[in-house]
Amino acid sequence: MLGAIAGDIAGSIYEWHNVKSKDIPLFTEKCFFTDDSVLTVALADTILSGTPYAENLKNFYQLYPSAGYGGSFHKWAQSANSEPYNSWGNGAAMRISPAGWAFDDLDTVLSKAEEFTAVTHNHPEGIKGGQATAAAIFLARTGRTKEEIRRYIETQFDYDLSRHVDEIRPSYTYDVSSQGTVPQAVCAFLDATNFEDALRNAISLGGDSDTIACITGGIAESFYGGVPSWIEEKVYSILDARLGTITKLFAAKYC
Repeated sequence: MLGAIAGDIAGSIYEWHNVKSKDIPLFTEKCFFTDDSVLTVALADTILSGTPYAENLKNFYQLYPSAGYGGSFHKWAQSANSEPYNSWGNGAAMRISPAGWAFDDLDTVLSKAEEFTAVTHNHPEGIKGGQATAAAIFLARTGRTKEEIRRYIETQFDYDLSRHVDEIRPSYTYDVSSQGTVPQAVCAFLDATNFEDALRNAISLGGDSDTIACITGGIAESFYGGVPSWIEEKVYSILDARLGTITKLFAAKYC
């Protein structure tokens, strides 16, 4: 899950200032963690502590109310109602990476990904995006090849992963839907040569840069066996003590 947080932080400064190049500073003094990281850590905390996820999402929202949440999530988090709001957005896929690490078989990963996604994003496309992301992480960390991961995601979730990022990049625009984010993020991972290259691929697509890089980073970490030490150090220097401690506890137990 550290890879997902790294992607979020690296992409944070490019979401509203898109680039279409991989030749960019990956981290600058202006980088910050967003709602992607906050809600990813909230899920990690739920898995560690057993706190119901809906409750934890609202708890972490109260702790970090200005992290950059979407409008529908704002309303949900501020309301007394905890029923899902049928979202097909990419907000569940961005926070799901801990589910790909914490469970030991694919069926359980898929079941838990649906459970954690449907707390808010109970639209079929929202659930599909969360499950596809978690499944890719599980497959990557259990030794599957990129081609095996590609075939599974295409077959199971009907995503088109046939285009290289260089083909996607020129015409790709801002898209907050799950179906318009997750396949592109998976392709950014598939076409990478290492973890850092995966983040650069994701950010270079443009669009919702922090979320695409968050999803890509979560998969890339599991495939490449971790996050480069200099990126890990940068991430922990930006996270606050609470988020950093939970991330380390989760990593120590599951990663």
